[in-house]
Amino acid sequence: MKENQQKWWHKNVIYQIYPRSFYDSNGDGIGDIEGIILKLDYLEKLGIDVIWLSPVYESPNVDNGYDISDYYCILSEFGTMQNMNELLLESEKRGIKIIMDLVVNHTSDQHPWFVEAKKSKDNPNRDYYIWRDPVNGQEPNELKSNFGGSAWEYDENTNQYYLHFYSKQQPDLNWENAEMRNSIWDMMNFWIDKGISGFRMDVIDLIGKDPDHLIKENGSKLHDYLQDMYRNTFGNHDLLTVGETWGVTTENAKLYSDPKRKELNMVFQFEHMQLDKVPGKQRWDLRKLELVELKNVLSKWQYALDQEGWNSLFWNNHDLPRIVSRWGNDREYRVESAKMLATLLHGMKGTPYIYQGEEIGMTNAAFTSIEDYIDIETQNIYKERMAAGFNEEEIMKSFYMKARDNARTPMQWSDDKHAGFSEGKPWMKVNPNYTSINVENALNDSNSIFFHYQQLIKLRKHNNTLVYGSYKLLDSEDKSIYAYERILKNKKLLIVCNFYEHEKEFCYPITHHSEVEILISNYIDSGSDIKNIKLRPYEAIIYEISEGEA
Repeated sequence: MKENQQKWWHKNVIYQIYPRSFYDSNGDGIGDIEGIILKLDYLEKLGIDVIWLSPVYESPNVDNGYDISDYYCILSEFGTMQNMNELLLESEKRGIKIIMDLVVNHTSDQHPWFVEAKKSKDNPNRDYYIWRDPVNGQEPNELKSNFGGSAWEYDENTNQYYLHFYSKQQPDLNWENAEMRNSIWDMMNFWIDKGISGFRMDVIDLIGKDPDHLIKENGSKLHDYLQDMYRNTFGNHDLLTVGETWGVTTENAKLYSDPKRKELNMVFQFEHMQLDKVPGKQRWDLRKLELVELKNVLSKWQYALDQEGWNSLFWNNHDLPRIVSRWGNDREYRVESAKMLATLLHGMKGTPYIYQGEEIGMTNAAFTSIEDYIDIETQNIYKERMAAGFNEEEIMKSFYMKARDNARTPMQWSDDKHAGFSEGKPWMKVNPNYTSINVENALNDSNSIFFHYQQLIKLRKHNNTLVYGSYKLLDSEDKSIYAYERILKNKKLLIVCNFYEHEKEFCYPITHHSEVEILISNYIDSGSDIKNIKLRPYEAIIYEISEGEA
């Protein structure tokens, strides 16, 4: 990549904070902004560059803050705008930037716009949302909510339906309304002026929806809206923008993230995160991950965006289960498999994202009662599947593997009561394994998952091959080993990962003299003979190869 095309976020590692579950400073059982400030030194020690802050705006919390009732106000249980200003200031002192969650596909039904819109058909805010007349006394069409049930909710007052692709308390905004868009630009510029360094854009591929033609994602006007957003907001600044795009393909990812198009820096694609569901069904319909499929998908994205656009690299977020429970081994090989998954991801080309607790190997919650799952999506799906005749044991098994609450249990800071997260009763049950899996233990163990992540982050800052080197998959059909190269001029990295607990051999051909150095490994005694690598359970190694004369 040319010098003038290199961006600050290419070498950065981003850490997502879900504020409600991160750290509670005042004992009310809910994480808060002051709690984040108190843990900034911890994040500085880890070495991350950017915090992605999940929503802290005013909200009724039907969907844990992704239902915003006031974009200009901080939810009181998180603190005040003064706390927010302090967080920006204290983060900057430590060289850490903040990006905010931008939720503009929908608002809360308690947002003043919607409160007004519901009053009458001729209200000035009516057209800020999407309304349709009943068809034969029923919903306008068969569009479904992502949380289950119809995407249309009837409003008795005006005898029309409004659209909601999430809960009925999250009405979708009408992006065809220019006045509404201008209000969004004003709000974004308010936060940019306050000193944030960018936006993570929630379900941004839905804003171009065309409900009359049953189009949810990637509608015809989507990229016009994004280019308009660029011109009116962050295009005037050197900010980081990443869009959440569940329906993206490699081709339209280039439309979002090719710098020449002036839209976004990168998108989250979820193709790899859907490989353990039955094709054509919901994510609750599970099947075993096949490594060959994972290699094919990740490689496809690495190749496609090598010269056009930029990849985001992630296993976890607030909507996804813990990766060590999902595709690792969260029992006897928890540490090894967590480090392997980290090495595999951070060795690729793109910007890595770490979700809170991932760096200490936090696991899925293993709740045994539906009552312990707080998330509105899980509660809705449970009712829907029970009514459809699914077996309760199978439903609960799928929740153990895939429910969003697996990512939302309180951060495990120590083996103190409530995992050191709060002095009061936490808003959500703490994972019982906090007595052994916690930050305090991790920091006292030089061989912990935490220090492996720290080392991976340091590598990215100082190794240009890791940042800008091209990607080349090796042995695409091997069902146990994921191996690939990163190549930049005369420098080469070899990343080799045993994805399973069975020992395997990997042969790497060398036809001339080369100097080989291990940059990082999840075993302390990995060998440097790369012609015939004997990989132990979940062993993962990054080699640097300096090629000499034959």
